[in-house]
Amino acid sequence: MRIIYLGSPEFAISPLKALVQAGYEVVAAVTPPDRPAGRKQTLTPPPVKQAAQEMGIRVLQPESLRDPAEVEQLAALRPDIGVVAAYGKILRKAVLNIPPLGYLNLHPSLLPRHRGPAPVAGAILAGDSETGVTIMKLDPGMDSGPILTRVTVPLEPTARTGPLTEALFQLGAQALLEVLPRYASGQLEPQEQEHAQATVTRMLKKADGLVNWNHPAQHIERATRAYDPWPGMATIWRGQTVKLIAAWSHPEWCGNATPGTIVGKARGPLVATGAGALELLEVQPAGKRPMTGQEWFIGQREVVGQQFETPAPEQPGTHE
Repeated sequence: MRIIYLGSPEFAISPLKALVQAGYEVVAAVTPPDRPAGRKQTLTPPPVKQAAQEMGIRVLQPESLRDPAEVEQLAALRPDIGVVAAYGKILRKAVLNIPPLGYLNLHPSLLPRHRGPAPVAGAILAGDSETGVTIMKLDPGMDSGPILTRVTVPLEPTARTGPLTEALFQLGAQALLEVLPRYASGQLEPQEQEHAQATVTRMLKKADGLVNWNHPAQHIERATRAYDPWPGMATIWRGQTVKLIAAWSHPEWCGNATPGTIVGKARGPLVATGAGALELLEVQPAGKRPMTGQEWFIGQREVVGQQFETPAPEQPGTHE
């Protein structure tokens, strides 16, 4: 089969490599244009571009697949099927109609749960006990197409978005290899999703990483894992930013302290929240290395009874 592959970030490389190693002919990798990145705003290619070039695969970087000329360029490749893994854009009908077999999409959640751009973070924030990966056939909607297969794994209570996403895409790469020949030969019929059961995630923003101490401790603890590596979680202590890297929730804690107040210490400082207390296990003060909550607590003076604050959201037009 002639395959076009659409993807962008680091974790979208493993399915591409799996296809090539399995002997499939990937006629092009479609990925977004190079973008400025980092403090110096250096023009940086998407990871999928770099990987594709190393494997000798042609790379296309259209700004938009709405341009008829770009659509024509894809059609000229005469693909039999497309594979999509974190491409980041909804494909319109003119693009969907190019390959006779359509497009298979690798989505890191158990669809119809957690559709949208942040499925892994969504599963962690929701406190799900299991997650997985879905191989589905794309339709014009957002992650709403019929399902070819779902692979389920336990969602560990310590799972963090970065490593879990990588693991799910590796799992999805193997699932893709299993279903691709069966689907192409007509042995596997995609099954309609249960749309009434769908939940939808949204694009994460930097402001999501600002700790709101009025939230329950359990929610804040999950957020430290869901928002790793981005946007991370941060609070303010005596005018300085402190990143929350790891925490543990104590939902059983009862008290009348104002949320954000340090009320004591276990392994690390205990902070009152809107419901329960949050134990800070690992933090990173501004300009310093990450340290245990206990190390941070020892280095402070008169902390019990003092309050963390919520950082002000970044103003539009400013940069980190």
